[in-house]
Amino acid sequence: MSLNEKVAIVTGASRGIGRQVAIQLAQSGAKVVVNYSLNKEKADEVVQMIEQFGGQAIAIRADVSKVNEVEALFTKTIEQLGRLDILANNAGVMECKAIAEVTEEIFDRQFGINVKGTYFACQQAMKHMEKGGTIINFSTSVSGAMLPTYSVYAATKGAVEQLTRQLAKEFSLHDIVINCIAPGQVSTELFLNGKSEELIESFSRMNAFGRLGEPEDIANAVDLLVSDKARWITGQTIRVNGGFN
Repeated sequence: MSLNEKVAIVTGASRGIGRQVAIQLAQSGAKVVVNYSLNKEKADEVVQMIEQFGGQAIAIRADVSKVNEVEALFTKTIEQLGRLDILANNAGVMECKAIAEVTEEIFDRQFGINVKGTYFACQQAMKHMEKGGTIINFSTSVSGAMLPTYSVYAATKGAVEQLTRQLAKEFSLHDIVINCIAPGQVSTELFLNGKSEELIESFSRMNAFGRLGEPEDIANAVDLLVSDKARWITGQTIRVNGGFN
């Protein structure tokens, strides 16, 4: 699936799923913007990996919870790479707390990055994306389960699923498709942080294959959805979770 001459922004691309998505899009021929918020060194590593196999990438810092920085991310992309065809709204945070422990700061941080960041990146895509473009938002398969301490995180992802659905017709007027991928438990720093081996093992048993997903499993789904073969899919949330239940 060739993405030659296409330009992609991947938010939160310095590690985890976003890192793998950026690498695979570049392997398919896209020029990739590796967005990061804090870790410039890790973002530069992704750029160097892409350049090593002959791809093209640049790193641009932006905190997606701040609208002015989202706007700057898109402006710099157009200035440096000339166009925009693909947006993967991967940046996100997950802080699992019982409701009694959730502070206003924790609540606002998760909604600010996961929902506000996604929404205003979509707004900028409406302004800058070429016709025939593709937007991929990220939810979670946890939203279909009942797990203690996930209330705020799951709520943010439920919002992302709804904005994806509600924006589909607006974007269709510009021949842009927008979909949402909802991963199950994936072996990333974000997911593994703070979890015991016993808890990780219990999550592994919740899907049909008895293992955690890998970033490649999710990036492969992104590859499919940005291809021309997926142009008739829009406004959908696709659960990429190995049969998580």
